[in-house]
Amino acid sequence: MLIETPTNRPGTPETPTTASRRRHDDAPDTAALFARMAELEEGPEREAVRDELVTLWLPMAHRIAGRFRDRGESIEDLRQVAALGLVKAIDRFDPSRGAFESYAVPTITGEVKRHFRDRMWALRVPRRVQELRNKVRVARRELTQNPGSPEPSVADIATHTGLTEEEVSAGLEALDSFSTLSLDAELSADDDGYSLADTLGAADSSFDTVVDRESAKEGLRRLPERERAILYMRFFEDMTQSRIADRLGISQMHVSRLISRSCARVRDEVLGQRTGNRGTGGTSTTA
Repeated sequence: MLIETPTNRPGTPETPTTASRRRHDDAPDTAALFARMAELEEGPEREAVRDELVTLWLPMAHRIAGRFRDRGESIEDLRQVAALGLVKAIDRFDPSRGAFESYAVPTITGEVKRHFRDRMWALRVPRRVQELRNKVRVARRELTQNPGSPEPSVADIATHTGLTEEEVSAGLEALDSFSTLSLDAELSADDDGYSLADTLGAADSSFDTVVDRESAKEGLRRLPERERAILYMRFFEDMTQSRIADRLGISQMHVSRLISRSCARVRDEVLGQRTGNRGTGGTSTTA
């Protein structure tokens, strides 16, 4: 980038024509304004000079923002971020250190890059992954810029960038993780209102049943054989207590007590497992 740097020999005045050839069209000569602002105390007059500097240099900030227009962010938002970087550059600039443009350009560029790094990612990921994503994105664009160019492979991108294939793969995965998609986003151009949320499954209450059954297995194994048989007949064969009593030759009341006692014991086993205090249980009393 061309910057405002004196090239005349000492003692030789610089002509306006020479200076204009070395500046961008959006790089005005504001040395006098910066010198004036440096002399002023905080107050309305200094704020007015500062605002004038922002206005004069804003086109340059917009130009820098335009370099990032193909990264998924609107140009309006990019210009706002660049303008923020411009204000920071104006506030921190020391006129005795050289030309403002040479200080402002990296300051504004850094502000825009931080915006992408810190705010545009849906998930907070390591900076290295973000850098890999950017390298892979640029490489894919460069390798496919000619009409008819095939989609580059992982090996092609690795050769082009000097990265390993593992690093390229990480960068490619990050390309799909840059931003989130709303669950209300429509998935078709039709007016059927079909959204991403419609593709998600609902909670299945059967999952809780599976968990409970798996948790109860150990407690059931610890029961005496007759209690296990009674529970099986009652809950899996759907037999009444009277039929169970007839089959085993005991009273229906005794069957009821055994079922209640066995269920309580299994329940205690499950609760003990879930709290980390697994119960040891005792021996059931049978008739």
